[in-house]
Amino acid sequence: MTIKWSRDRFRFDVGEVVRHVRYDYRAVVLSMDAGCRASDAWRRGDRTRPRRDQPWYHVLDEDGDERYVAEENLEPDASGEELDTPLVQYIFPAFVNGRYYRQSMN
Repeated sequence: MTIKWSRDRFRFDVGEVVRHVRYDYRAVVLSMDAGCRASDAWRRGDRTRPRRDQPWYHVLDEDGDERYVAEENLEPDASGEELDTPLVQYIFPAFVNGRYYRQSMN
């Protein structure tokens, strides 16, 4: 299965803070894939088993763990607050208006 990559296909972008709708953790988007690139074995171990043919996101959660999440399981985080993990500052030095940026904004 080949899924065409197009920026307008994604609901979220790098640096956006999101919330997992099932497990209620907050995370920041690190990167995205047009479809699931994980192995079938990995996917079988995923309890939610979302469709492969949707955007998937690499996110860093508040515990400092990187996770791979299907778009259907994410929603925007409305808190406007930074994540409570020191790791995020090494990737994103700036946080402005509820979003992280890879460059300083001053």
